[in-house]
Amino acid sequence: MSFWRYVGNRHAQLLADTYQHASAVFQCMVVATLIGVTIGVLTYRSEWAGDLAVTATATLLTIPSLALIGLLIPLTGLGVAPTVTALVLYGLLPIVRNAIVGLRGVDPSLVDAAKGIGMSRLARLFRVELPLAWPPILTGIRVATQMLMGIAAIAAYASGPGLGNEIFRGISSLGSANALNQVLAGTLGIVVLALLFDAAYVLIGRLTIPRGIRA
Repeated sequence: MSFWRYVGNRHAQLLADTYQHASAVFQCMVVATLIGVTIGVLTYRSEWAGDLAVTATATLLTIPSLALIGLLIPLTGLGVAPTVTALVLYGLLPIVRNAIVGLRGVDPSLVDAAKGIGMSRLARLFRVELPLAWPPILTGIRVATQMLMGIAAIAAYASGPGLGNEIFRGISSLGSANALNQVLAGTLGIVVLALLFDAAYVLIGRLTIPRGIRA
């Protein structure tokens, strides 16, 4: 059976897997972004705290994804829980690092000016520092999303959702008529999703980053 005929025959299942894959990555990125930016906000003022946060999240990224999911299965069981936990942990490093770099890169004179007109520390953070640090933070989110798109495929090992199930089914049935089609369909689906997400981030950047800051 040709690849396109296979896709036509299995389009309903492929669309369902694609939706689950995109949904898992999106939701995990929301959680990772909230946690990562919070860690950045809490640690960027201290050199040692910032370095510790980056080192800790970098250490998590060195753990092979298959090994981490395998270690999580006894704690969380199969399915969505180990998938979400692993993806959130893997998504932290680029966000934490870029949040710290972005916040530390804000011109101190702008912060002093905001302080001079009576802004509280919290107001300065949300109205001056975070908006100016948003471009590198968004870059970190983009990098993390591209990473998680591929890592999410490994979640099929723990009966997680997404296109990884298609890939694993193909690998487990190598030599059968549609094994290569299954692997190719899952892989191309992930690539297309990654490109669509990245295009969405480019659009978000154009809508949320002033032209002067982009320049």
